[in-house]
Amino acid sequence: MQYSQHAIGDRAPRGLAAAFRPGLAPTLVVLALLPLLVALGCWQLARASEKRALLATADARREATPIPAAQLDALRDPAYVRVRLQGRFDAEHSLLLDNRTRDGVAGVEVLQPFHDNASGLWLLVNRGWIAWTNRRQPPAIATPAQDLLLDAWVYVAPAGGLQLSDKPSQGWPKLITRVEPAAIWNAVGRDGLPLELRLEPGDAAFDSNWPVVAVSPERHTGYAVQWFAMSGALLGLYLYLGIRRARENARHEPQPDPR
Repeated sequence: MQYSQHAIGDRAPRGLAAAFRPGLAPTLVVLALLPLLVALGCWQLARASEKRALLATADARREATPIPAAQLDALRDPAYVRVRLQGRFDAEHSLLLDNRTRDGVAGVEVLQPFHDNASGLWLLVNRGWIAWTNRRQPPAIATPAQDLLLDAWVYVAPAGGLQLSDKPSQGWPKLITRVEPAAIWNAVGRDGLPLELRLEPGDAAFDSNWPVVAVSPERHTGYAVQWFAMSGALLGLYLYLGIRRARENARHEPQPDPR
């Protein structure tokens, strides 16, 4: 009886090895790729969670009552906070944020300095998107000359991402590829707040249909599903090849003599 137990124990590992022989190269490939694919899927799920939290914060803050511009400088986290402005635009120093498209139409976003009368602050206000299809001449920008009462909200660009370098340009309006308030105020020659404010729809706004995030949480979740599906497919292929290889080897192995 003791002998038969040892025999069964000896046959079990050999039977498992005979049923699954993936080979060294496929095993190394799976060990290298599978953790990476799973990690990418988890990263996309984390990004989806971050975007949901960001959208929830943006929605809550953009439904709140606008604060005076004088309170902006004291805020530790001004992102998406609504602001009430009263003053006028500086039409002589317009900036065109390039590489912006809407519904497949090429265009720019128009940014101009704005002087707030109540606080005495200079603010950088993004008035929205306009089409610019004829690149041989600057787009026509109509700027109200009178004092305005406007509502805007603070936009804080997400960290990272590809940034194009600006080419030096002479005269105004200046063409830029990214918004750097400190550099812009230096070019304008004024001491303004290092923030970008985006106008809400109104008389002075152009197309102000602002997306809060470039990639929605649902798309991140979809990407995660794709990464997990690829990891599952890789694991399934690994198991299939290992079993198939073991069966092929078994067919070519010499059979024991029944005698």
